Amino acid sequence: MNDKKIVVVQLSGGNDYLNCIIPYEDPNYLDNRPNVRLTEDEVIPIGQGLAMNPAMAPVKDLYDQGKVAILHGTGYPVPNRSHFRSMDIWHTAEPTKVGNEGWLGNAVNQMYPKHDNVVAAVNFGSALPRALVSHQAPVATVSDLETYGLMNHVQDSEQRMEALQAFRDIYTQAIGSGPVMDYLSQTGLDALRGADILGTVLDKYSSDVEYSDNSFAKSIKGAAQVLQADIGTRICYAQHGSFDAHTNGIALQEGLLKDVAGGIYDFYSDMKSADKNDDVVLFVFSEFGRRVKDNGNGTDHGSGGVAFVIGDSVDGGHYGEYPSLKSEDLLEGDLKFHLDFRSIYTELLEDWLEVDSQSVVKGTYEKVGFLKQHAR
Repeated sequence: MNDKKIVVVQLSGGNDYLNCIIPYEDPNYLDNRPNVRLTEDEVIPIGQGLAMNPAMAPVKDLYDQGKVAILHGTGYPVPNRSHFRSMDIWHTAEPTKVGNEGWLGNAVNQMYPKHDNVVAAVNFGSALPRALVSHQAPVATVSDLETYGLMNHVQDSEQRMEALQAFRDIYTQAIGSGPVMDYLSQTGLDALRGADILGTVLDKYSSDVEYSDNSFAKSIKGAAQVLQADIGTRICYAQHGSFDAHTNGIALQEGLLKDVAGGIYDFYSDMKSADKNDDVVLFVFSEFGRRVKDNGNGTDHGSGGVAFVIGDSVDGGHYGEYPSLKSEDLLEGDLKFHLDFRSIYTELLEDWLEVDSQSVVKGTYEKVGFLKQHAR
């Protein structure tokens, strides 16, 4: 089986596209952002009249090496400015209705139809994103690898299994047996097995990379530890935010982007030193961008945004067009999207994870071409 892995990084809350990849030479940027903008002497130019936020210097280093694909104008038809609904659309690839299956959960079930890899996907954080949810798709959710485990106070594995069986018996008496009980029991057993497998990860990890002391760095280091351990994990998921910068827009975004950019660079360096970079890519996205015109101190919910794919197997550069900032080209004051996120998913699913994409995106979408084997 293909052993390629993906690390998905969710920038929760709506990352400001205009101050992330900045059209600093566009007079429309200057006119619409009299207060919440970055000046020419602050930004990191990357050509085509665009620049990166100064907090993204580590990503610029990877960009200069040809490892970063910048996906401009990402979004979907009829944008929704609700955090919850828009993120749900990205998670389920269902823009017109409420979906019941996550795009990555579907991929896990395709890769392991017998549901026999309990650590196929590992989520770092306290809440399981809908992107990983699919019926019977096993997912391990980890807040801290160093303390992760179920019933750790019970050292004997046989005793732990007996304890779990006792819980099953109690709940069977309460709600009866049947498919629901079987599902809950299997979920518990999978979690127990997953905890035992993940408990071996730290002993297999050795690195000279010093990660920063923030929540994202902790998550992305966990991804490096899991992937270097070769326990069968194909998908890692990490989140950071909130990027919902209605006020204090510049400082809030820069602080968060510094965490993310530094963590990504350290993760890349870590995997590179372990000689495991060829089979790993990172996909970075946010549910939407921000409005073109600032509100005086921050920015409000918008539509078109930016995404990134990063790794040695990526054909770095710009993909798609930067949306026009001219007033007549805006969508109710927002940037229009040009790149349907389902095109990104199609390429990642088919050409990286090697699973069927149509069951996920419910249609056929043209691939973007950011992976080297399908380079422009």
